Amino acid sequence: MRPKSKYFKKDLPLYMANEKVIANISRATRIAADKRRNSIECIKNWEEMREAGHRIRKSVIDNIRSNLDEFEKNAVRNGIIVKRAKNALEANEIAVEIANEHQAKRIVKSKSMITEEIGYNDYMIKRDYEVVETDLGEYILQLAGESPSHLIGPAMHKSRVDIAELFNKKLKIPYSEDPQFLTRAARNILREKFLSADLGVTGANFGIVENGSIVIVENEGNARMCFTLPKVHIAFIGMERLIPKVNDLGLFMTLLSQSANGQKLTSYISLMKGPRSASSYDGAEKRYYIIVDNGRSSFLDDDYLKQALYCIRCSACYNVCPVYQNIGGHAYGWVYQGPIGAVITPQFLGLENAVALPFASSLCGSCTDVCPVKIPLHHLLLYQRNRIVKSGNTSSLEKSSMKAFTSIGKSDKKFNRVIKLGRVMQNLIPFGAFVRGWSRSRELPRIANTTFHEWWDSVAKNGKSPN
Repeated sequence: MRPKSKYFKKDLPLYMANEKVIANISRATRIAADKRRNSIECIKNWEEMREAGHRIRKSVIDNIRSNLDEFEKNAVRNGIIVKRAKNALEANEIAVEIANEHQAKRIVKSKSMITEEIGYNDYMIKRDYEVVETDLGEYILQLAGESPSHLIGPAMHKSRVDIAELFNKKLKIPYSEDPQFLTRAARNILREKFLSADLGVTGANFGIVENGSIVIVENEGNARMCFTLPKVHIAFIGMERLIPKVNDLGLFMTLLSQSANGQKLTSYISLMKGPRSASSYDGAEKRYYIIVDNGRSSFLDDDYLKQALYCIRCSACYNVCPVYQNIGGHAYGWVYQGPIGAVITPQFLGLENAVALPFASSLCGSCTDVCPVKIPLHHLLLYQRNRIVKSGNTSSLEKSSMKAFTSIGKSDKKFNRVIKLGRVMQNLIPFGAFVRGWSRSRELPRIANTTFHEWWDSVAKNGKSPN
């Protein structure tokens, strides 16, 4: 999708006005958050697991260059063809070269946020390739011409009625709100696509450094079909998505599954090590890894901000964020949303293109509390705010307001004069006349008739103790 984060503040009222979508998002995220909370209450050492996850991810990112080299070396030893892409364009060009080499025209694809990030679908479709999303949520959005609104529930903003109407219009099937009927209809169409596909595309939840394999986690089985049925398979891998050893997988699968929606384990966990062997009945004959940087290296230059690369894409921070619940995913204007999106989008797109996102937070800290690898998300939001202010990417009105506030706050005389003036003005002009958006959902406390200093001076003159 084309980034629109630059226009976040301008477009926000449009998204907030869609009450039906906000209700769908709010209901779904509350359910997911409740399931997570109830599930982890049964895990006695949950905090120790989070600490371990944080420690391992920190070690991976601190040594990312050597880890990538080792991962690639082991993957090549397994028969994988490994390519590295510096940016989105390079990643897509590599993908086109692979498709051309194998004369592939029909591509089946599983849910992958990194392909959303680099605009893979649009790039390939414009070059006359057929790209079919096979995850049910992504397939729904492809039919609707929309982008995902959530990391693991891409069509979370759509209701059963929305999907029934969409399938009736696009697939020409009888109108039905029965989930089983709708799922069966999609499955019948997608099965034919799987069986005739020339190329399968997936992402990767984890890459295992010690043996060069990747791990793909899903609940539908479509990703497994994407990398077993077509003769050629491409896995797009964000350069940060590594864990050191196979033995670490148990920890991270628990952290990921429990944090995402309270599952003990997801339905399908696939470890894919190499191309089809001579004795195998299925599997791709050629496998490619495209390891994508696309701005991730810039995080490494900042010792504090690089903690954002620890993320394992569980979406727990989305599900507890009061801002996300009240504006929805599309309001953020790009692929990554919620608290983690508000942290990383300004780095990916440039501070000037996502100025408002880090400020779209109440700083309640719920995101930090639920993060399975203990990323200090609300502190990183403050950190990004500080960077944005220092870079000069704030309005002249805001700058002058902060200067005036600083000047008043440093002077007792100025502060007292403003309080006296405010006491008079609050009875003459409603506060909403000054801050219309803010005041629609809040009330500013009234200035007291007597300030503490005035009361103290009065008591002191009478010779009485303030107590």
